[in-house]
Amino acid sequence: MFAPNKNIQDKRIVIASNRLPVSVTSKNGNLQITPSVGGLTTALSSFHSKKASLWVGWPGINPTSSQHKKELEETLQNNFNCLPVYLSDSDLRKYYYGFSNRTLWPLFHYFSSYCTFDASEWETYQKVNQLFCRKLVETLHPDDMVWIHDYHLLLLPEMLREIMPDATIGFFLHIPFPSMEIFRYLPWREEILQGMLGADLIGFHTYDYTRHFFSSALRLLGKEQTYGKINAGSRMVTVETFPMGIDAEKFTRAVTSPAVKKEKIRIQESVNTEKIILSVDRLDFTKGIPEHLKAFERFLEKYPEWQERITYVLLCVPSRTKVQEYQQLKSDIDELVGKINGRFNVPGWLPVLYMYRSLPFEELSAFYSTADLALVTPLRDGMNLVAKEYLACQDQVGKGVLVLSETAGAAAELSEAVIVNPRNIEMMAEAIAFGLSVPDDEKRERIGLMAQRIKKYNIFRWTDDFIHHLGRNMEDRIQNQQRFLMGKYQNEIHECYKLAGKRLLLLDFDGTLVTLKKRPEQVRPDSELIKILGKLKADPKNTIVIISGRDRNYLADWLGDTGVEMVAEHGAWIYKSTHGDWYLSEPGTTNQWKESLYPVLEQFSERTPGSFIEEKTYALAWHYRNTDPEIGDIRANELVDTLRTLLSGTHLQVLLGNKVVEIKPSGVDKGKASLKWLESSEPWDFILAVGDDWTDEDIFAVLPEKAWSIKVGFIPFTKADYFLKSSNDVRSLLKSLPST
Repeated sequence: MFAPNKNIQDKRIVIASNRLPVSVTSKNGNLQITPSVGGLTTALSSFHSKKASLWVGWPGINPTSSQHKKELEETLQNNFNCLPVYLSDSDLRKYYYGFSNRTLWPLFHYFSSYCTFDASEWETYQKVNQLFCRKLVETLHPDDMVWIHDYHLLLLPEMLREIMPDATIGFFLHIPFPSMEIFRYLPWREEILQGMLGADLIGFHTYDYTRHFFSSALRLLGKEQTYGKINAGSRMVTVETFPMGIDAEKFTRAVTSPAVKKEKIRIQESVNTEKIILSVDRLDFTKGIPEHLKAFERFLEKYPEWQERITYVLLCVPSRTKVQEYQQLKSDIDELVGKINGRFNVPGWLPVLYMYRSLPFEELSAFYSTADLALVTPLRDGMNLVAKEYLACQDQVGKGVLVLSETAGAAAELSEAVIVNPRNIEMMAEAIAFGLSVPDDEKRERIGLMAQRIKKYNIFRWTDDFIHHLGRNMEDRIQNQQRFLMGKYQNEIHECYKLAGKRLLLLDFDGTLVTLKKRPEQVRPDSELIKILGKLKADPKNTIVIISGRDRNYLADWLGDTGVEMVAEHGAWIYKSTHGDWYLSEPGTTNQWKESLYPVLEQFSERTPGSFIEEKTYALAWHYRNTDPEIGDIRANELVDTLRTLLSGTHLQVLLGNKVVEIKPSGVDKGKASLKWLESSEPWDFILAVGDDWTDEDIFAVLPEKAWSIKVGFIPFTKADYFLKSSNDVRSLLKSLPST
């Protein structure tokens, strides 16, 4: 087990992403290493350079000889704290250009019509994720924290977890996570979700993406979230929102540097118009570049007074140039730029200054600080750091206006921007006109508020926040693992059991002794369970009590011959051997109320396909295990609210259990029923209580301090002291109890 023997701040962070923060090229047989271009690598490079970390990823080249690979690996590790994962041309074609960017990228950005679903590309995607996994396993130290990034490595967390179950793993998705209705198009959707759930902490840019992930996990895997955590067997996976920042101070300082000031003068002299509009985008169909251009064209049409007074600087960074869709997009953009310039061009004025290349940092900063308006209007974007970079460069200048797409993740933070629908050309044209007319003091106020926000939650705060949450999750996981009944604890329970002269075993039925089924009548004790109970009951030191939500007739029919004592309907009915028959735990309990409440449950059943009503002697239960998970939860909460209103001031209570809503008399629960045995005239030497449902928490709550309490299934929010994973583990424990 990994022990937290270092402060979180002192741990080595191992980053894994598709690309390293540096790119390696070969020229005349010599290797050249330069900084990589891209939002993720650019943003995290500042963190990587200041933090003791190792970065694992593809270097951009695949040396042909083992000697060259070894030399490159040593150079990258010694000089850049990087470790390369080498990909063949075939791997690169199918994993990167194929599944990552022809399947996941368009699907997650809501461009499902652009998607291809190729089984061979999926196989290569799995293979490359395994390559990354093997490289991490080779290099990881027991105390490391692993931080996996983005859609290229969605399977890696689970792969690593299977080999290193105690590793501390974080995962961050830098693109949107789509709605469940979009995500379900993916043929390998369950595998992708399970891959992500191998992490201890999953991060997204916005709450919407987090909500969509929860919805997909629920409806496709049946995994519910509780307080932002998802049960992954023996672990709880935390899912949280972390809006990514930038190194804002780096951009703010750059504006006053001599190099940037020189570039600003050059830009102003070459553009030579009253105002400058700027957009900076990577060539991609998600960025809405044709829509930018159409909006600018419409602006010039509607506001001819701005002609010859304004220049639109369109900076387009080449990307995925080998992909046919991107080649077509480039052609479309070229055509639109030519059309606008040809239509409005006059001698001495070019409406659109089009640059198809990346810019060095100083030149980019100069454009940011010079531009009077930034047009950041992607059709869909995980965050968009260009908006934040522009604001950082405008912090001291205070002359700019940000026009921002409502479908960019940054819009959730930058409410002072002019927010637009990126597909509404008319709206964007009007936003340009409005932005150019904003008074100077209002511009400064808007810029100041947003710039202050991005400086406060910068890239270092973002990374520290994520690492802090990951470390806290790690500590919680270690503490929770210590609560699993294994090893020394199992030996201890055996010893206590063996030495005890008088024992009480309080055992839930459904989900504890038998696995849950879609319908209650499908659950029945098998021969193994009957044998286990018979063996335990044969020991005169033992009193066995089955405490269930089932009705008494069911328990009597199936368990009556075992000689165990029983509690039915969550404590309404008691069967003790000394009494000889069933009796009500609360005398005077009536069931006349069922006539008026049954129609309410019936109405909800009609509205919720798959749900049904179970009628007991003194209770009504509405089951929704077979419904659509999301609809079932919504209806269950609606039903609980409705019933609590109707039952206010009555002797009845509403109980929300495991996929069931139950109505029963107040003052009746499993805990009070347990007291019928716990409050014995002679003290018990050994008490064991096992349950899986929220209703079993009432039992755990009334147990004496030295009792053994066990929750089946990993749910940290419990009064039980220990966990077992499944009903099979419960049976194994009961069978292992020593004969005396």
